[in-house]
Amino acid sequence: MTDAQRLFGVRLLHTVIYVVMATASLLVLYGGISGAAGTWLTVAVALVVIETLVFTAGGLKCPLTAVAVKYGAGQDGLFDTFLPERFTRHTFRIFGPIILLGLLLLTVRQWSAAG
Repeated sequence: MTDAQRLFGVRLLHTVIYVVMATASLLVLYGGISGAAGTWLTVAVALVVIETLVFTAGGLKCPLTAVAVKYGAGQDGLFDTFLPERFTRHTFRIFGPIILLGLLLLTVRQWSAAG
């Protein structure tokens, strides 16, 4: 397998994970705002927690980015996902507050329901 093929695979996997995590983040916020709950919310919260642990353990960098760079990302206009880099470079600024607000609202709802 060539580096170009490996890079394609890493970029594809990273893009799928990015979309899943963006969706999970928005679902956490939706659950916090609306009060809706279910297995989907439990899965979304679990994914967000796991992703937060992965980023924290990786020094606030995605480990897949390093793998993509190893296979040539950053050269010839190729990035670590198939999404536009001008969008993905703002991931923390966009999704950080969304996740924090969603988790805060979920926590407030839990405390209100328990009291």
